[in-house]
Amino acid sequence: MQRVLIPVSLGAAPPAPDAAARVQRLHGESMGTTWSVAWAAPARAPDAAALGAGIRAVLAQVVAQMSNWEAGSDLSRFNRAAPGAWQALPEDCFAVLQAALQVARDSGGAYDPSAGPLVDLWGFGPAPRRDTAPALAEIEQARARCGWQRIALDAQHRRARQPGGVRLDFCAIAKGFGVDAVSRYLDAQGVASHLVEVGGELRGHGVKPDGLPWWVELETPPAEASAGTATLVALHGLAVATSGDYRRYFDSGGRRYAHTLDPRTGYPASHALGSVTVLHAQCMMADALSTALTVLGPEAGMVFARRHALAARFLVRRSGGFDERLSPAFAAMLA
Repeated sequence: MQRVLIPVSLGAAPPAPDAAARVQRLHGESMGTTWSVAWAAPARAPDAAALGAGIRAVLAQVVAQMSNWEAGSDLSRFNRAAPGAWQALPEDCFAVLQAALQVARDSGGAYDPSAGPLVDLWGFGPAPRRDTAPALAEIEQARARCGWQRIALDAQHRRARQPGGVRLDFCAIAKGFGVDAVSRYLDAQGVASHLVEVGGELRGHGVKPDGLPWWVELETPPAEASAGTATLVALHGLAVATSGDYRRYFDSGGRRYAHTLDPRTGYPASHALGSVTVLHAQCMMADALSTALTVLGPEAGMVFARRHALAARFLVRRSGGFDERLSPAFAAMLA
C-alpha cells in the first residue's frame, strides 16, 4: 500500500523537464555519515567530476566550521575559548547558531545546541561510547555546563560569547544545513533539478527528465517499515528530516537509552515515540525541529507543530505496532 504527499504550495514553478537530460548520481562520505546526490544533467551542465569536487568542497567546509569531532573546527575553537571571550565565527556557522538558538527559544529548551557536555557524557559524541547510564551526580554536573540562554550573540560583528564551560553541538542541525548548502551550490552551477541527501536528510528541487518529481519514501522504524505501508513525498522546494530512537542507542538494565537527549532533564527522551518526521522548506530547520518534537513528545510536540504550522508525522509505539499522528499541515499534503 502506498500514499503520496504533494506540497500545498509549489512556490516558484519547477523548471520545465528536459527530455534530453540524463539523471546522474554521485555519492561519498562526509560529516561522519554518507551523502548522495542525483540530478538531471542539462546539456551544458558541468561534468560529474567537477560537480563532485564542488559538492565535496561544500561538505568539507561545513565540517571545518561546525564539527565538534574536529579539534581545529570553528565550533571546537569556540568550545575551548576562555570564559567571557567573544569568538568570531564564519558566516555559515554563525547563521546555524542563530537558527539553533531560535529553535531552542521556541521549544523552551527541548532542543539545545549547548548540550554538548550531556551528549559526550552519554557517549553519543566524540567521547568514548558507553553501555551503562551515567550517575545522577554526573548528569547534574553536565547539565550545569549547558544552557542556550547563556550564549550571547553580536550579529553586527558575527561573534558569540563563550560564557564558560559551554560546548556547542550541532549534530542535530549541521547535516540539514549541509543538505541545503549542497542544494544551493547545485543551483549556482545551473543544475536546477536535483535531489540531495546527507545521512538520511533530504532536499529536492525541480523535476526529472520524465517530468515526474523526485519521489522519496519517508523513513520509518524498522518494525513499521515491514508492515507494508509506504508514504511517498514529492520533494520540490521541500526538505525532510526524521528523528528516531532506533538509530543510535544502547540497552542497559532492560531499558533503551536513545541518542536524542532531553536537555531539560539530562536524560534521553523517554516518550513512546518511535520517530518524528518534519517537512520544511529548509533542511536545516527540518533537522533541528524533528529533534525538538521528539523531545517534546507526542502531545506537547503536536501542540508545537500546530502552533508553528509544521508538517509533522509522529509514530507512537503501542503494543504490536505504531499509532500515526499527523499535524494539520502534514495531513493537508496527502493527495
